[in-house]
Amino acid sequence: MVIGFAISVTCLAALLMDTGITIDPMAPSTLVFAAVFTLAASLRYVLRAPRSATQRVTRDIAETFGVFTAISLMGAVATYPIAAETTGTIDPILQQIDAALHFDWLAWYQVVADHRALQILGTAAYQSIYISPAVILGYCAWADKRAAGRGLIASFWVAAIIALVLFRFWPAYGPCATLLHGPLPYQTESGLYEAQLIPLLRSHALHDVDLGALRGLVEAPSFHTASAILFIAAAWPFARIRKPILLVNLAMLLSTPVEGTHYLADMIAGATVAIVAILIVTVVRRRLLGTPARPVAAR
Repeated sequence: MVIGFAISVTCLAALLMDTGITIDPMAPSTLVFAAVFTLAASLRYVLRAPRSATQRVTRDIAETFGVFTAISLMGAVATYPIAAETTGTIDPILQQIDAALHFDWLAWYQVVADHRALQILGTAAYQSIYISPAVILGYCAWADKRAAGRGLIASFWVAAIIALVLFRFWPAYGPCATLLHGPLPYQTESGLYEAQLIPLLRSHALHDVDLGALRGLVEAPSFHTASAILFIAAAWPFARIRKPILLVNLAMLLSTPVEGTHYLADMIAGATVAIVAILIVTVVRRRLLGTPARPVAAR
């Protein structure tokens, strides 16, 4: 994981340099993230040999939360230089796939636009992508399931890499930008960010990235869908958190077409990415251990 993390940092730096996109090191958001990562790294080092359960939990939280946040941040930043190198969109293809699957995005959107309660619930469910990993990693730290926490991080990291590679060849603006015209009856959580930012990046009119206002620009595959599958799989061995994580992430999947402005085709691709990432991490773990992986006992 350390080697993989170092490679990811190097690749991100190369992408930013190649496209001329910069991050202001003195921006308030940059300083906040720097302080958070410094604190996490310091706690992980100081408590590397914990003398109590409290120290062990603190060490594991510092490690897993710090690494997971860093991977998420790097993934979001990487979408900007990658978007700058893309051309065209695959929206027409995605729309054709949805039509073949008999999925009517406009009808789905209109139902949400007509009901304020669905808008509130959908927004909350969509934003739960920040809550689920905190619950899972926190539980793994408390229950001394360090390997399980690292497994989620590794799967999330591999899924992010796959999604970024596919994004380079599958740029899209999403159904909100391509199917709706004129004033929007309901402004979704993701809005029109892809359609607004990607052209600016392609024309090199946007040079600075504000870490406090990052927007992931991957439309296809849907990374919210991939994350939901990863979170459910990570929580499944643990009876205490299995049901709430399952319910929250099923709700997130239901909210993703509208709040994330995703085609059904995006979501199918996202689920596939998650499954492939889980299989890759499972195979690598088995080879590193030299023995077949055994299920983690639930507590």
